[in-house]
Amino acid sequence: MITAGAVAGVAAVALGMVLTPGPNMIYLVSRSITQGRWAGLVSLGGVALGFLIYLTAANLGLSVVFTVVPGLYLAVKLAGAGYLAWLAWKTLRPGGVSAFDRQDLPVESGRRLFTMGLMTCLLNPKIALMYLSLIPQFVDPAAGHVMAQGFLLGSVQVVIGVAVNGTFVLAAGLIAAFLARRPGWLRAQRYVMGTVLGGLAAHLALDSSQPARG
Repeated sequence: MITAGAVAGVAAVALGMVLTPGPNMIYLVSRSITQGRWAGLVSLGGVALGFLIYLTAANLGLSVVFTVVPGLYLAVKLAGAGYLAWLAWKTLRPGGVSAFDRQDLPVESGRRLFTMGLMTCLLNPKIALMYLSLIPQFVDPAAGHVMAQGFLLGSVQVVIGVAVNGTFVLAAGLIAAFLARRPGWLRAQRYVMGTVLGGLAAHLALDSSQPARG
């Protein structure tokens, strides 16, 4: 139903997005550093639920909306390209943001941690962009049921997002200490990810594909 190329494409986009410091990563890493790995993992559970909410909402309604209003599809795609370009600039500019800069946070209960993780994800424009304009690029109407493809491809993003963020949660303290002693590594990470995001922005802006119809 879905091709290896589509899976690889979504995986590359998802990996590039999750490795770029954003609200989810900054919150999870800061929470793990200040309150421990358990707090980071509970918060990650909320983030994972946010992924699934976005995935379900996107697949149940976006194909219909984009088909009825083609101009909206173009607007969303261009907005996505613009946002990726902005992220690339934010990453590459001098003094770019690092998720491993310590941010002290108050101690919270497990329920509060889960809820805060969920809300951080739902209010994260990077995640909205992922489901609104990036993943649909890899859906092929000729390959079968569009909604099923959307759920399968979206699941690739969920797995990568949870796995990578989980790794950062578990290793946050060690990574923060490592990068604090080696600023050159942090600069290299910023340059690589900024270049990847810039390339994705250009590809999305120049792509002439039409929305998938289900």
